[in-house]
Amino acid sequence: MSPTPTPFLMFTGDAEEAMRFYAATFPDAEIEAIERYDAGEPGPEGSVKQARMRIGAQAIMCIDSPPVHDFGFTPAISLFVACETEAEVDELFERLADGGTVLMPLAAYPFSARYGWISDRFGVSWQLALR
Repeated sequence: MSPTPTPFLMFTGDAEEAMRFYAATFPDAEIEAIERYDAGEPGPEGSVKQARMRIGAQAIMCIDSPPVHDFGFTPAISLFVACETEAEVDELFERLADGGTVLMPLAAYPFSARYGWISDRFGVSWQLALR
């Protein structure tokens, strides 16, 4: 069996909020496990030490990093979602763009009849395209 890469998202205090948002946004998504920091551990008590969620068949790992770093998420790395219908593209775009930043507006482009790219309110970048 070959090793499988898994996206690993590092937040600084809002990992659980982000995971709950993604689980509510995507129809086939769920939080599978959350391990929390206990009192006396490096992170704030109750924050996410390590978590795993699934969006469709894609596993995603998440943490709340105890130290604040000089870097965050960048659009150079994004999660790409191929949608079956224009309505699906539009609905996901609207939900993910709420409180975020539109990097490329929903439109027809040479590479997709319906496409949009956003950075959500947590800073995670998403590309949504019609299959």
